[in-house]
Amino acid sequence: MSTSAILLVGGMGTRLHPLTLKTPKPMLQVAGVPFTEHQIRKAADAGITEIILATSYKSELFEPYFGDGERFGIKIKYAVEKSALGTGGGIRNAANLLADCDQVVIFNGDVLSGHDLAAQLAFHKKNQADITLYLTQVEDARAYGCVELLENKQIKSFLEKMENPISNLINAGCYIFNRQIIDQIPQNKVVSVERDTFPNLLANNAKVFGYLDNSYWLDIGTPAALVKASADLITGAITSSATPNHTGDNLISPSAQIGSGCVINNGSVIESEVVVESNCQITGSIIGSGAKIGGNCKIIDSIIAPGAQIEAGMVVLTNYLGF
Repeated sequence: MSTSAILLVGGMGTRLHPLTLKTPKPMLQVAGVPFTEHQIRKAADAGITEIILATSYKSELFEPYFGDGERFGIKIKYAVEKSALGTGGGIRNAANLLADCDQVVIFNGDVLSGHDLAAQLAFHKKNQADITLYLTQVEDARAYGCVELLENKQIKSFLEKMENPISNLINAGCYIFNRQIIDQIPQNKVVSVERDTFPNLLANNAKVFGYLDNSYWLDIGTPAALVKASADLITGAITSSATPNHTGDNLISPSAQIGSGCVINNGSVIESEVVVESNCQITGSIIGSGAKIGGNCKIIDSIIAPGAQIEAGMVVLTNYLGF
C-alpha cells in the first residue's frame, strides 16, 4: 500500500511577527535548517515516497531550496493556493498533484513532534480506518480544541476550545486520510478539516480513529516556541534526521568567527559568517547568518536576525532583534 503526504505550509505566520515579515514561517531556521526540512525528513524516514507542499504566502521561496526532493530522499511537488482555502481546501487543492496512492499523511506546517509516524500508519491500516488522527495529551486543553476517544480508539467527538474541556486529548496536527476521503472535500472552497470535514465524517459514521502518542510535541507558532524547538533539537530533547551533525549543546557554523572567552550553550545556533567578539554569553539563542555581536554581550533565549549588528555590552533577554 503506497503512502503520499501533503504538508500545509500556506499560513501567514502572524503570531510569529516580526520574524515572518520577509520569510514564511515554514522557512524560518530551526536547528540550522528551515523548519519544513524536519517534517520532510520525518516523512521520508517513515517510507513516504512523495510529498506535496501546499503553499500560499511567499510560495516562491520554497522550491529554490527544496527542489524536486532528491537530496531528501523523497519526491517533492508544489501546490500554490491563489487565495487561502483553509486546511480542508488546501488539502483538496494539493491532492490534485498526488500520484496514485492508498493513503495520504497530512502534516500541519507548524508542529514539531517526536511521535512515531510509522506506528501511526500501521495503526491506520490495522483498523482499516478512513482517517487516523495523531492525538497527544496536554496538561491544559483550553488553548486547543479537544477530542473525545472511545474505548476502541474511535473518535466520539471534536470539541471547540472551551473553558472547562471534558478531555485533555488534543488533535496534534498529523492526520492519515484514505485517498478517496480527500475527494469528498469540495474543490476551490474554503473548508476547515477541524470544523467541517471531521464532524461531517463522524455524522456519517466514517471510521475516524485516534492514535495516541505522548512523546515530544510543540506548536512552533510563536517566537518563544521557535527558539525552544531549535534548542531542544540541538540538546537532543527531540531528535530529527534533518538536524546537522554537531557536538555538545550548540551548533556553530564552520564559517563563524568566535572570539576568546565566549560561552555558547543550551542549544544555541550560530549560523554562517557570524562574528561574535570576545567574552560573550549566548544561551538558548539563534544568531542569523552574517550577524555581528559586539564584545561582552549576553544573549539569552533570543533570535538575532541575519545581518543584524548588536553593539558591545548589550543584554538581550527573550527578544527578537533586527527583523
